[in-house]
Amino acid sequence: MPEFSVRRARTTDVPAVMRLVEPFVQRRILLGKNAVVFYEAVQEFRVVEDEVGNLIGCGALHVLWQDLGEVRTVAVHPDWIHQGVGHAILRRLEEDARELGLQRLFCLTFETGFFGRQGYLPIGEHVVSPEVYAELVQSSDEGVAEFLDLARVKPNTLGNTRMLKTL
Repeated sequence: MPEFSVRRARTTDVPAVMRLVEPFVQRRILLGKNAVVFYEAVQEFRVVEDEVGNLIGCGALHVLWQDLGEVRTVAVHPDWIHQGVGHAILRRLEEDARELGLQRLFCLTFETGFFGRQGYLPIGEHVVSPEVYAELVQSSDEGVAEFLDLARVKPNTLGNTRMLKTL
């Protein structure tokens, strides 16, 4: 099996992350983001490099609430699909989540098979208490709106499945 390693992203990785994500944005699998958004969130990202230092995968962990995080922007270079890169990204993000004290991870995805094999299950409404919902609904973060399944994000989420994993 080819060699690769997962590490914390650096600001110098942002252009490569954007190049990696762009084909998925073009196919409407991931939402497009401006460079500034990637730089603002660089500390949330983990990247995967091959043995010569090429960036071949990425993913981010965003904290939504005390016990809840979101796995975001998981992308793997097409040449590396089915080589364990996506699994390695997710495993690292889950380790990070545990270190932060998170107990549940959310994702919004078209890749239900992949996430399902990793223990994520489709969710409906009422995943958080009404009190937590009232707090979360005040967030301006689009990922929180997607988690809450708010009407304003419906055009961006058509066909996606909301999934959750308990760590």
